[in-house]
Amino acid sequence: MPNILLGDDDEELTQLLQEYLHNHGIQSDCVHDGEAVIERLKVAMHDSASYDLLVLDIMMPKIDGLSVLRQLPAISDIPVIMLTAKGEEIDRIIGLELGADDYITKPCNPRELLARINAVIKRSRITASGAATSEHTPLPESRLHLDQNQRICQIDGIELQVTGTEFDLLLALLKQKGEVVSKAWLSQNVLQRELQPFDRSLDVHVSRLRKKLQPFHDESIKAIRGKGYQLVL
Repeated sequence: MPNILLGDDDEELTQLLQEYLHNHGIQSDCVHDGEAVIERLKVAMHDSASYDLLVLDIMMPKIDGLSVLRQLPAISDIPVIMLTAKGEEIDRIIGLELGADDYITKPCNPRELLARINAVIKRSRITASGAATSEHTPLPESRLHLDQNQRICQIDGIELQVTGTEFDLLLALLKQKGEVVSKAWLSQNVLQRELQPFDRSLDVHVSRLRKKLQPFHDESIKAIRGKGYQLVL
């Protein structure tokens, strides 16, 4: 059973989500401020029953969610889904730029949150364990090398630190190198959800990848207006 941490100051909401997730096979613990999130994750680092994912509200007392995200790399590599207020696009963009894997707006539909949780946990477990070699197909020649078993990304022999979502995005683009891959297809197959109007999460993940690849190529991933993205490495 997956084990997640819910960080949200709305105790009534977290209790309802906790019950709903438990009924669908997910164990969860709840904390209600940013300091408690950090302390719980520090304790979990030394606990054999660590967390598979963090669901993190942006607006929390003591330490807000974005500040927690900034501190997170020094504490844990746990994947993160943000909870953001409806209409607060800037918070979502900043959160994704800080390394969050996904977001969902409040008030959230528990069924949608469950789907996002399952999708992110699935990706992170593949990242941790590697996928079966027999499932892999040969990749086109490129300066970019993706080890699909170890989930390691290299360019010109130099390893790049990428998140699980970024690796999956690069893999999807590399498999169709030179072709324009639609945003709708990438959202469905990488983020594992239908592309929604005004959803910029895919664009932010691509932007982060461009910054990481920029020292090697000025325009590694082209945006084709109205169509999608194209890997040109």
